[in-house]
Amino acid sequence: MAQTNGHTTKPSSSAPSQNFATLAVHAGSPHDPVTGAVIPSISLSTTYAQTTPGAPIGDHEYTRSSNPNRLNLETCIAALEKARYALAFSSGSATTATILQSLAAGSHVVSVSDVYGGTHRYFTKVAAAHGVHVTFSPSIELDISDLIRPGETKLIWIESPSNPTLSLVDIASIAQTAHAHDIKVVVDNTFLSPYIQNPLAHGADIVVHSVTKYINGHSDVLMGVAAFNSPELHERLSFLQNAIGAVPSAFDCWLAHRGVKTLHLRARASSDSALRIATALSAHPAIKAVNYPGLPTHPQRAIALKQHNHGLGGGMLSFRISGGPAAAARFCSATRIFTLAESLGGIESLVEVPGVMTHAGIPKEQREAAGVWDDLVRVSVGVEDAEDLEADVLQAVEKAASGTEGVGNGAAAAKTNGNSH
Repeated sequence: MAQTNGHTTKPSSSAPSQNFATLAVHAGSPHDPVTGAVIPSISLSTTYAQTTPGAPIGDHEYTRSSNPNRLNLETCIAALEKARYALAFSSGSATTATILQSLAAGSHVVSVSDVYGGTHRYFTKVAAAHGVHVTFSPSIELDISDLIRPGETKLIWIESPSNPTLSLVDIASIAQTAHAHDIKVVVDNTFLSPYIQNPLAHGADIVVHSVTKYINGHSDVLMGVAAFNSPELHERLSFLQNAIGAVPSAFDCWLAHRGVKTLHLRARASSDSALRIATALSAHPAIKAVNYPGLPTHPQRAIALKQHNHGLGGGMLSFRISGGPAAAARFCSATRIFTLAESLGGIESLVEVPGVMTHAGIPKEQREAAGVWDDLVRVSVGVEDAEDLEADVLQAVEKAASGTEGVGNGAAAAKTNGNSH
């Protein structure tokens, strides 16, 4: 056990021989030694008793620094990501901010171009104001050596698959180049979850998630997490976690820990259904392009086979529809099961148009350079019956292509400023 600036944490000690589903159910879930409760209770106390000054009875002193439910969740995520440590934050954006805050003024970061809109906003509007500058690349594997500034570049930021174009990056290749220059590699693994991809196993130094999405999986928790192996990173990031105070509540940690116990079931179901939908869309004459790494036609399918567990493509896909932005909007309004809404990774299926929703805050020229066209539709496939989902998508495509205005499940008008996932 290590005490770091008031934050007591433990490295993950789950048996490495156990498989994913076993770890998801049992890691970080000790039976209560007093009551025998199989599921840990919610600890809402903000402070914890001490026997003598500076000697807490247990592992915790004050809930901003640590909490039993947060420690349980962090232990579970570390086990699932095959990491030594994990730290939970109040949101995915708070996770990103804390990692960037760990860099000194004057630091340089290289990032893939098609990142989540909130990450792009933080890099360009907040980090830049603190003296941390980011260079975006649409082809990071080809450009990485030229983009590194010796002595200045401290971090490479990857989304693989990227949001929302589902482009893949060879993590091991980037890590090899970065580590030769003593540069850390961060991979946002939100789109796949630990069930499908474990970036640390491919050489990444930090893996981050919006827990809000697949890990929690029920669209009722806002949270982020970072997992890593370095004790030095743990000391620095846990200090910032405590000092900044962007931590999740005990109740949210309990909910997310409950949600992750079924991640393997949900991720497999959504991935299987997404492949079925992507295949159907690829054969439809009204669809201009389908982005899904589970398809054999995906330009980086070889990377998926190398990096993705079981070669799965995940539950996210995107496509371009003939008829421009109006057709994309008609499609989203015509679905009956899919809801027109931002976010992703929940049990329910969602659709959105990134250009006017999640990525609206990125200038149009930059969006289009990254492949985020105004006729691009992003789909988050849930765990409903695959046959029903496929039928819903195809009937919505027909209505969108014919110019028929739909009044479906997502027909409510969306007012957004591009601030959400």
